[in-house]
Amino acid sequence: MTRPEGAEAHYRALESLYAAAPINRFFESRMEITEAGRSTIHFTVDQRHYHAAGAAHGTSYFKMLDDAAFYACNSLVTDRFLLTTQFSLLLTRPMREGPVIAEGRWVSGQRRVYIAEARLVTADGEEVARGTGTFMRSQIPLASLPGYAPA
Repeated sequence: MTRPEGAEAHYRALESLYAAAPINRFFESRMEITEAGRSTIHFTVDQRHYHAAGAAHGTSYFKMLDDAAFYACNSLVTDRFLLTTQFSLLLTRPMREGPVIAEGRWVSGQRRVYIAEARLVTADGEEVARGTGTFMRSQIPLASLPGYAPA
């Protein structure tokens, strides 16, 4: 098996970084980057994520939308970790138990500030939320982060 190089190595390293994040111990999820400016997170909502009225709490929406948009942008940046500076949510339907996909897509920006959008789609194809975020280059080198391991 050949080791990925260039952009592919960066994408795999970001996927590893996502998997290594301590917050992801609370969410059964897997992130993939298939091309520059796009990311997909597969996750499962269960009753641990519910609020008192029996549907997913807003933290689940925010986390997955933010992560999908963030990684879509960071797929374009190979040297620095990005930081979320603003994120707007539109929650359109309750999210119940089952598989959900978060799709992130870079919209604009290529120097210091990046903009991306994301949406959550249930297994039956229903969009339950969308969001738009702004992300800024930090002073944190990606290579310094545990989990980021380019080939």
